[in-house]
Amino acid sequence: MASTHWLASQVGMAVLERGGNAFDAAAAAGFTLQIVEPHLNGPGGDCPIILHDAKLGQEMVICGQGPAPAGLTVDHVKNRLGLDLIPGTGFLAAPIPGAFDAWASMLLNHGTWRLREVLAYAISYARNGAHMVPRVCQTIATVKPLFEAEWKSSAAIWLRNGGPQPGGLYANPTLADTYERVVREAEASGRDRDSEIQAARDIWYSGFVAEAIDRFGRTPAVDTSGERHAAVLTGHDMAGWRAGVEAPAFLEFMGTTVLKCGPWSQGPAMLQTLSLLSGFDLAAMDPVGAEFVHHVAEAMKLAFADREAFYGDPNFAEVPLATLLSKAYADERRKLIGHDASLEFRPGNPDGLPIRGVDYAAAVHRSEAMAMAAGTGEPTVSRLGASSGDTCHVDVIDRHGNFVSATPSAGWLQSSPAIPALGFCLGTRCQMFWLDESLPNGLQPGKRPRTTLSPSMVLRDGKPWMSFGTPGGEQQDQWQSIMVSRMLAHGFNIQEAIDLPSFHSEHWVSSFWPRGAKPGKLVLEGRYAPEVLSALQARGHKAEMGGDWTEGRLTGARREADGQIFAGANPRGMQGYAVGR
Repeated sequence: MASTHWLASQVGMAVLERGGNAFDAAAAAGFTLQIVEPHLNGPGGDCPIILHDAKLGQEMVICGQGPAPAGLTVDHVKNRLGLDLIPGTGFLAAPIPGAFDAWASMLLNHGTWRLREVLAYAISYARNGAHMVPRVCQTIATVKPLFEAEWKSSAAIWLRNGGPQPGGLYANPTLADTYERVVREAEASGRDRDSEIQAARDIWYSGFVAEAIDRFGRTPAVDTSGERHAAVLTGHDMAGWRAGVEAPAFLEFMGTTVLKCGPWSQGPAMLQTLSLLSGFDLAAMDPVGAEFVHHVAEAMKLAFADREAFYGDPNFAEVPLATLLSKAYADERRKLIGHDASLEFRPGNPDGLPIRGVDYAAAVHRSEAMAMAAGTGEPTVSRLGASSGDTCHVDVIDRHGNFVSATPSAGWLQSSPAIPALGFCLGTRCQMFWLDESLPNGLQPGKRPRTTLSPSMVLRDGKPWMSFGTPGGEQQDQWQSIMVSRMLAHGFNIQEAIDLPSFHSEHWVSSFWPRGAKPGKLVLEGRYAPEVLSALQARGHKAEMGGDWTEGRLTGARREADGQIFAGANPRGMQGYAVGR
């Protein structure tokens, strides 16, 4: 069991030790993360899950990425409101909240525990308080003026008695009340475990939770546009949605099968990156040397350019995924990777499809304008709550051989005003849409925004071998590509691969408001040797050195053929935790 917070990991382990399976443990840990990492996820957010059910002998994806509501149209945003981008905070960018149904669906169809047992840990921490990590307090300090002046309902929760202090206990009794009421009403209407969970799903999406969301979102609130906008999300939107189940995308890589979510996520960009890297002798490269960094970074540039040009909800867009993941396509694209760094934005031409709507120059201009306005570049969290997409992750393997890889996110405390009757806020994932419905990731009602959330699973000899993932928005499939490449090419174990210094690129168009791009920018973790930085700069990378222990927040769990289970967690931030026995 591993996660991005020690309490969530211990909760998951407690469930396993009390006889629960991986799905019970992951759900209990996931609900706990909403309390202990409220700046990184919340009940109103999203949650894609990749799982392996040992009884069924099958891997599947539960899509907890909610779609755009019926009223969120290009005409409404662009013509009626006069906006060129969907704001990064506030009500307007809210999709249908997907996290609750993703966890509940997994629990119903694969778990064994009752809803009350699973939610008991989160309710207790919300009621009695959890120790707040320093980053929670730093986030609140950044948006405190916004809360005090505009988002008064958020101030009531997060500035109460001076707000949380680093390492101090802080409670959210309103959220505890919400979950207790869900359990109470579900037990009153349900006859057994399954009917209780089904009743809870109905309560969330058609009962008092949906009603409170509908009612509160009608009052306009300020967002990153600097203007006030109301939500278009309604209770009717919520009532008609449930998390879907689908087959994962996959790629054969160095004797394994890597599984990701579909092209409604950025997950296939990791598969494309690995496909490109399979044509290089990674084992001959120093895993912390300039040659390795250069080849991985250039492969990612090509893969993420295709992400921007061709990915979107396949229920609405024609996504040439088979071609994008084919060996022939990778062989052709790999020819573009040379000795020097490319500063161009270079999508491919899969199946002869035209490249439409990718205005790279405009994205570069937006980044430059933001940097000038802020003085120091785009912050992780801005004064108006804009976030670069940090999140959480959970990995669980149980004694039966069940696997879970889940990446809950959004509904951050800084994303939109807190709903006073519920104790949580809505997500803002719809900021990732373009305001052109003809584009693969163009806004349409009922369509899933092309999310950055990206859990991973790896099979070996057709059997589940490893579950892993990371927070980090754009960096998720960068850090994961680096981790799995080092493990398979160099034989590192999970903890070694997590601990090694990492890096990320900001070359392509960001998924988050204001949708900027920084050509050639490459950030190395501070523990790289200075000569590596110099060598990369000599190749034309706009490389810079970041701080020590700043790149990657990976966790992972692995089950070997002999039944031994191993896990690892990120030491950066002194927050992630792996546990097992």
